[in-house]
Amino acid sequence: MATIRREIYIEARPETAWDALRDLGALHTRLAPGFVVDTRLQEAERIVTFGNGLVARERIVSVEQDARRVVWSVVGGAMTHHNGAAQVLAEGTGCRFTWTADLLPDSLAPNVAVMMDQAMPIIRSTLEQTQRSLER
Repeated sequence: MATIRREIYIEARPETAWDALRDLGALHTRLAPGFVVDTRLQEAERIVTFGNGLVARERIVSVEQDARRVVWSVVGGAMTHHNGAAQVLAEGTGCRFTWTADLLPDSLAPNVAVMMDQAMPIIRSTLEQTQRSLER
């Protein structure tokens, strides 16, 4: 099973980053605009449309308030297994944003890694801009 893990330091309060991450239906506006262009909630799932045209159905597994962690699983499509998790951890005056994906088949890992690499700077920029707006 392939595991992809990305981390990035963000100059935003952990509460600011967590508020955006836990807003499950707003990936396209509050967390990764442009990388994600639409998010729709349907019961315990969300339909995520990415900027590259890919559409994924994600089952929300858990939203852990105390750990500031969201876990989801992509269902259907080419993956036979997927578990994704994103977490916000306090660090210094900002926070560390961690995103992990465990998936099968392994052959899909390079494409998923590229997408995660594209998303991380967008997430950082969006959250830092949100923090600056809140401080004004």
